[in-house]
Amino acid sequence: MKAELVFVGTELLLGEILNTNAQYLSEQLALLGIDVYYQQVVGDNYDRARAVFKQALERSDVVIASGGLGPTMDDITREVAAEVAGLPLELDRTIEAELRAWFARRGREMSENNARQALVPRGATVLPNDRGTAPGLILPASQGKAIILLPGPPIELRPMFERQVVPFLTARMGGAPLSLVTRTLRFIDIGESQLEDALKDLIASQGDPSIAPYAKTGEVHLRLATKAATSEEGLARIAPVEQAIRDRVGRHIYGTNNTSLEQAVGELLKERGLKATTAESCTGGLIAKRLTDVPGSSACFDFGFVTYSNDAKMKLLGVPAETLAQHGAVSEEVVAAMAAGALAAAGADVAVAVSGIAGPDGGTTEKPVGTVCIGLAAKDHITTRTLQLWGSRQDIRDRTATHALAMIRRYVLGHHV
Repeated sequence: MKAELVFVGTELLLGEILNTNAQYLSEQLALLGIDVYYQQVVGDNYDRARAVFKQALERSDVVIASGGLGPTMDDITREVAAEVAGLPLELDRTIEAELRAWFARRGREMSENNARQALVPRGATVLPNDRGTAPGLILPASQGKAIILLPGPPIELRPMFERQVVPFLTARMGGAPLSLVTRTLRFIDIGESQLEDALKDLIASQGDPSIAPYAKTGEVHLRLATKAATSEEGLARIAPVEQAIRDRVGRHIYGTNNTSLEQAVGELLKERGLKATTAESCTGGLIAKRLTDVPGSSACFDFGFVTYSNDAKMKLLGVPAETLAQHGAVSEEVVAAMAAGALAAAGADVAVAVSGIAGPDGGTTEKPVGTVCIGLAAKDHITTRTLQLWGSRQDIRDRTATHALAMIRRYVLGHHV
């Protein structure tokens, strides 16, 4: 089954309201094994909305729309859908009575324009709304297709979809739909283009399961997806493709599905009985925060240092004044000294240090905004590297923290690069 989503409301086009219904409905339909190839947003204009609904109905089996079911003149969805489906609107006296009772229970008199919400296309199924005044509707259309109209407020749309629309869609698919089964591989220390190049023949010849790369901040995710009657069946189909990927680029996979980099690093440290510490300048404690966001992190992290000023670097970490004067705070020499100082002060097994220019000001020709130095120190190892990152101040800080966590991971695994 192919579904198309239509969202009605000029406020959506103007960005005045975040369209959370789009994400929710797409996720729910994917779980039902229903393909969504198109989403459209249209304002409160009758002619444009009619064109959108007509196009959606021509190329999809089910059109699911939200918004525009209210009582005012700009709420046009009901009328547009009825015209496209070729169904006349009729006043449903039962719904009208329920609306008047709804207002009466709240000590209010119903405005006559609210009666528009009791108009029902002939032959449509009414979906009761126990959270608001606008009932949903399922309209039959030509060639066995259907148009489903849902209210715009998520607090009304979600229970209506789950309680009434899901059983309808499931029944149309024979009562036993295939579900989307996915497995996400998470990569670090490899770019999206590099990963795609390493797997280009697998991606080019993909069938079932599908392979889709996604670039994230400082990392890359690869989603493997198939449709199956059960999760076990789907994962069994995914397994050989995942193994082929691991055989080629497995060293860059730090986790699967919802595992975060900090979780993976923390588990590695705990498995080997190691403790880490941090010495942070430009990130202001972000690396330590990410490590300690993970429950149980006290087993691998005691404390870290935020040494934003040069004085703090000298006093707390013992960075020599001459090193700062000669090389500057943003230098591999300084982060090496910061990491060594943190390692000694914390009595840890591994220390990572960062210093950089996160912007938007402070850059120079030699060291532009985005220049970041990272150092790692252990009892038997010191390594440093300089990166040129991009983005906003927060982007640079986030990417720096990710690179620092990746450096710890490489060290613990023995990948000294």
